[in-house]
Amino acid sequence: MTQCDKRVSLLHGPAPRALCRTTETMNHELPIPLPFLPFALPEIGEEEIAEVVDTLRSGWVTTGPKAKRFEDDFTAFLGDPGLHSLAVNSATAGLHLALEALGIGPGDEVITTTHTFTATAEVVRYLGADVVLVDIDPATLCIDVAAVARAITPRTKAVIPVHYGGLAADMPALLALAKQHGLKVVEDAAHALPTTSGGRLVGTLGSDATVFSFYANKTITTGEGGMVVTRDAALAQRVKVMRLHGINRDAFDRFTAKVPSWYYEIVAPGFKYNLTDIAAALGIHQLKRARAFQAQRQLLAEAYHTALAGLPLLRPPGPCPGDQHAWHLYVVRLTDAAPISRDVFIERLYAAGIGCSVHYIPLHVQPYWRERYGLQAESFPHSQHAFERLVSLPIYTRMTVADVQRVAQAAAAALRA
Repeated sequence: MTQCDKRVSLLHGPAPRALCRTTETMNHELPIPLPFLPFALPEIGEEEIAEVVDTLRSGWVTTGPKAKRFEDDFTAFLGDPGLHSLAVNSATAGLHLALEALGIGPGDEVITTTHTFTATAEVVRYLGADVVLVDIDPATLCIDVAAVARAITPRTKAVIPVHYGGLAADMPALLALAKQHGLKVVEDAAHALPTTSGGRLVGTLGSDATVFSFYANKTITTGEGGMVVTRDAALAQRVKVMRLHGINRDAFDRFTAKVPSWYYEIVAPGFKYNLTDIAAALGIHQLKRARAFQAQRQLLAEAYHTALAGLPLLRPPGPCPGDQHAWHLYVVRLTDAAPISRDVFIERLYAAGIGCSVHYIPLHVQPYWRERYGLQAESFPHSQHAFERLVSLPIYTRMTVADVQRVAQAAAAALRA
């Protein structure tokens, strides 16, 4: 049973008419094709542009004062001064650094969901540890906590839950399970800003670390980038050292000191995972707009809920009462009543000028993971069933409710036999 009732409603009824925009002449009517509606677009404002220009003019374009400001602003946004926020150049880098700081290595196992992008799992292999994939809750598409419990062995050291599409995984149950077995928890929160669980923002829960993504299509963007958040001061210090070659002092600290401070020491074979000030300049102002962005995404999701009613589609579940969904994705699933396959549905949407995607092609289907661990689709029935039927429809802050209506009407037309 999931942490709350997330049943998906499915109503049947007459499909809306297909959308067509026309212009009239004296003698006839000619259709004017609508512009292609992409799957995702970032929203970059004048404040972001001005901050980037200021950064370029400052002469400090790599990790420096803007990155530090972005980190401080992120901690303030989460509202917990006991947190450490550490900017990195991708969420993949953040996951790698968090696991490395927790001491994950050869002989260890880390459990995560098969229903995710490969980055969630590949970082475990970077460290020589083994990945154990488990199935998802069929309603939420988040990791199934009962499946996690069944997968724990004496080698299990950590769990990586994924907050799918912007909906929080069942963190109370997962954290209780991890505590019972002495496991570390690193949240993959790439989709989850600003998502809440139990009334608390993801990033402020009881996990060892939380990793956010600021990739181009995420709820806020720095183009490429991520943030590691933790309460553990020792873990934060290790991440800080390892994100820049294992140097025991930040380059920013050394190059802005008032007295000669050229000396540094390499204390570990680190990585090149630092976030630039150019990217952080975007993040500073994107973060200020995060709540407004979420409100617009929620408005679009609610419009989709209404516009898609009556079609042979499962609409995505909302959050538990009192919680917030980030609505990074709006994922529908074709039901058995749909007269066409998922692939044909996507082809017809593209033909109608609607961009869409699939989140995700599960890891148990991918050649590397399938062959390394001898995985079979039958072991992941919920993820496999969802994968064969799901489509991610466009949802981004520059969209309008009229755009949602256009997508819904194109979907209705596509679903006609």
